Amino acid sequence: MIRSLLMKKLFYLNKERNNMKKLNTANKFLFILNILVALFLIFSYFLPYVSPKTFPSLAVISLSVPILISINILFFIYWLIRLKKQFFLSFLALILGFNHVTSWFLISGKKSIKNDDLKILSYNVKGFNHLGWEKNQETAQKIIDFTEKEAPDILVLQEFYVNPNIDFNFSHKYVKAKSATNKFGQVIYSKYKIINSGSLDFKQSANNIIFSDILRDLDTIRIYNIHLESLGVNPYEENFGQENSEKLYQRIKNTFSKQAYQTDTFLAHKKKWKGKTIICGDFNNTAFSWVYNEISSEKKDAFIEAGHGFGKTYNYPLPLRIDFILTDEEVTINHFQTFDIKYSDHFPIMAHLNWK
Repeated sequence: MIRSLLMKKLFYLNKERNNMKKLNTANKFLFILNILVALFLIFSYFLPYVSPKTFPSLAVISLSVPILISINILFFIYWLIRLKKQFFLSFLALILGFNHVTSWFLISGKKSIKNDDLKILSYNVKGFNHLGWEKNQETAQKIIDFTEKEAPDILVLQEFYVNPNIDFNFSHKYVKAKSATNKFGQVIYSKYKIINSGSLDFKQSANNIIFSDILRDLDTIRIYNIHLESLGVNPYEENFGQENSEKLYQRIKNTFSKQAYQTDTFLAHKKKWKGKTIICGDFNNTAFSWVYNEISSEKKDAFIEAGHGFGKTYNYPLPLRIDFILTDEEVTINHFQTFDIKYSDHFPIMAHLNWK
């Protein structure tokens, strides 16, 4: 189907060469730019199928997909308002990647909450401001108050900082710090009994994946808490136009390559589990990446099923969605919400899941 659509697009582009004569100089330039951006967007649709271990440079391009989608939407509107046939170009580029567009923006959500839904909340809390990334010294208590108000059944936190004065009102928990001296790590809190837990223990990384098996009624559900390799980039300080841009680019490539190996480790571990599964956490990558494509295979994305808007989970001017809740295909996702609270550089996300 994709090949057929591409052939139609090439035919259309050839036809448009004749129509170019009808455009003024400025519009000719814009249409040439439109062609380049549309083709680049189409090329990006194949990136989720290319492992960063093989071509790490291509993985970096996936970060530009939201920008490419936005520009093509603007071109589509521009030509449509001017009643020019050129609007078909961006229209076809967007239709070809319809799944990409809907993983980035959804017009309407879903809310049909049931009493027997399982509520799971995932949040990268950035150490409860332990390193003083902001002036507010009450961050930990605000996060505790927030979670108590939302009352999830399962609470999954990344960049958790182990502190005896910081705890949440749950009957069961599994905490995994990096080491006895490094108190940063991850935690899974549960109102249901945890009957098994473990850690994948990534080597030479500050990040990790942990899991817990919870007993809910007669069901055992495995909860994965994922925190893949961080980019180590401050989006408000780093600049690709500066002299250190090459080092920054290389660091991002290395990070994506490392994420690929971490993903392989996770998939090998998950393959041994045949029961019900919920995967959530901070992937440090977008829904347009190979990492997401591999982890979400044969899973439902709670945002795509029941979310709305951009689903932005990272506090950055562009709408980046790098935190996810994924679950089994037979699960009904009755509600998904991203909370616009700034107690961290991430926004918390919550889903209502139902197996009936």
